[in-house]
Amino acid sequence: MSKAVETDWLTIVRSAGAKVGLDVDQADPIQVSENAIYRLPGCVVARVSRPGQLAAARREVNVARWLEASGVSAVQVVPNVDQPVDIGGRAVTFWRELPSHHHGTPTQVAAVLEQLHRLSIPASFDLGEVAPFIRLEDRIEAAHGLSDEDRRWLRAHLAELQQRWEDLPKGLPWCVIHGDAWVGNLAATDDGQVVLLDLERTSIGPPEWDLVHTAIKGTSFGWITAEQYAEFCDVYGHDVTEWEGFELLRDIREFRMTTMAVQAASNRPALREQAERRLACIRGERGPRPWSGWKALE
Repeated sequence: MSKAVETDWLTIVRSAGAKVGLDVDQADPIQVSENAIYRLPGCVVARVSRPGQLAAARREVNVARWLEASGVSAVQVVPNVDQPVDIGGRAVTFWRELPSHHHGTPTQVAAVLEQLHRLSIPASFDLGEVAPFIRLEDRIEAAHGLSDEDRRWLRAHLAELQQRWEDLPKGLPWCVIHGDAWVGNLAATDDGQVVLLDLERTSIGPPEWDLVHTAIKGTSFGWITAEQYAEFCDVYGHDVTEWEGFELLRDIREFRMTTMAVQAASNRPALREQAERRLACIRGERGPRPWSGWKALE
């Protein structure tokens, strides 16, 4: 059996930088997994995608430029650089490095979402519609530690959620949404800026899809207090839990978080207990919400 070929991330970054005239001699890795992030001189960060993501990277670059022009504080691409750069099927993009920062707060998320959701839909490029089930089948297939019975249940539950989505109740008007709006995707810098991160899921969809992420932090997991959630609703001006479609979006979000854990546990045994806990919860085996013991995947 032949050995798997290890990705030469540094060569990819240097090749892309050379194509667009950026200094890549002192590229230092920040994170390397199925994709990679490198720090370059001049407060520049290079991101290398997994294969086949050129169109997605191009759209993310377009979103970042559009948000900057629209006055929404979000992560910014390096200006005057023709990107993404295609290196052997991997998309490389270049971003301005953020100053020292920490996670935002629920109220900061609410303020940014209220601004984002008021924007007119861009005419210069196609954002596409929200894809709430993207990669979920792949996650289930990649979760090698699942029993056959658990895998069958996950597939059946996914099919049920997809059917329920077809009958999503009417809510707020569809608009530009972030797609993965939680405190970890909002950077609060030490100099007082609040910056929206991770733009790859930005699309057209129900604004409730963004709001439910914070709502379940309280109703499903007890990660935030009732007072914190009330402040979130006050800042945004709407409580998604009062909408008849809330339970569906909640269930999809919980399912996404569970499949992420069961896939990750396939290669990281330390996460197996967390994956099993999440699966038991959404199967109704751990009683009513809020459930205890859900923890961030480290």
